[in-house]
Amino acid sequence: MILRTEALTKVFEVGLRRRRVHAVRDLDLSVEEGEIFGFVGPNGAGKTTTIKMLMGLIFPTRGRAFIFDSPIPSRASKARIGYLPENPSYYEFLTGREALAFFARLSGVPGDVARRRCGELLELVGLTGAADRQLRKYSKGMQQRLGIAQALVSDPAFVVLDEPMSGLDPIGRREVRDLILELKRRGKTVFFSTHILPDVETLCDRVGVIIGGRLRDVGRIEELLSPRLRGVEATLSLPPQSRAALAGGRIVSQDGDRVTVSFPDQAAADGAVRAALGAGASLLSLTPHRETLEDFFLRRLEEDRPGAAPEPERRAG
Repeated sequence: MILRTEALTKVFEVGLRRRRVHAVRDLDLSVEEGEIFGFVGPNGAGKTTTIKMLMGLIFPTRGRAFIFDSPIPSRASKARIGYLPENPSYYEFLTGREALAFFARLSGVPGDVARRRCGELLELVGLTGAADRQLRKYSKGMQQRLGIAQALVSDPAFVVLDEPMSGLDPIGRREVRDLILELKRRGKTVFFSTHILPDVETLCDRVGVIIGGRLRDVGRIEELLSPRLRGVEATLSLPPQSRAALAGGRIVSQDGDRVTVSFPDQAAADGAVRAALGAGASLLSLTPHRETLEDFFLRRLEEDRPGAAPEPERRAG
């Protein structure tokens, strides 16, 4: 067990009346060695607050957390953690190589080891060609990749990434996804938060869903998603006069003779496709649709809508 929390809770007091707002409530969570764990939730759900408590940047109101069986915060636990904050900030006139060397020095990495490791990490994140370019000239994706490199500069066993895909274009997201998979191949344990659910389905061994400060679900993605079929889409090539054979389906798109039709279940799709083939159609594809993580997440949000954002509590007296 790499990470374990017990009833971890954070209450903020806000405003002149010092209203009590529960950002995280009674969080019980564990992360196992060697896995990629996705921590997902809507904006304001408590993801970043949880990570800041785990990193020792803020203190919990109550509850405990342990990393490698060392309590948080402690030097023993921090020594084996690499961390990428949600909005990393750099000295923009440093080059990528200088910034990484600076982070290595802050992490206590010896000089000879630091020079070798910085070169290896710049290559790992694809920044060798831009290593001597000032950071103010880096794109958002390049800055995120440098952030991952600095999180790895002390060769940690546990890597925590807060919204690593935030603000990235599709190419940047793919680059960061590839980096996370490479970290797992190198034996690292990765914990990352995000609200980009397709990335979680692609990457994660397990996922935790936090809504309104409460951990609602934890498990492997295939365990969380409903196995029920959510419909079938058939794409066919058929002339307009033969489309009566698709009764019972809903036309999703059409382009000339190419038509995509959605059916509520497999039986309806099979019957309509057989009728269409008998009328001279050609079947191009038949795609069953099952629940995705996004479907599951939206369902959970709908179920929690009355209490998704708990009302602030006023302190007695």
